[in-house]
Amino acid sequence: MKISKPNKTLRICKSGHKYYKSSDCPVCPICESEKNATSKFIVEFSAPARRALESIEVSDLESLCKFTRKEIANLHGMGPSGLKKIDQLLAAANLKFKDI
Repeated sequence: MKISKPNKTLRICKSGHKYYKSSDCPVCPICESEKNATSKFIVEFSAPARRALESIEVSDLESLCKFTRKEIANLHGMGPSGLKKIDQLLAAANLKFKDI
């Protein structure tokens, strides 16, 4: 029994990078790998969680405090491990989420 591999299609991102992907995910892997995170805080997260935080312009713990925990938890790409990491980082810095 042969297992077929998903068909990969050639794509070109806005920056002109050529790459092959089999999923509908629009993220260019070359752009993603070239992205320089502006702070050590954001580098510690997985790519989906990092993109979720970047989408609301969170680049440090202080800017994270402008949001409630529920708002962050509802971001696409933010999962339980990302929230746990945020809780630990906030506690270590003696900071907290915005109150409801």
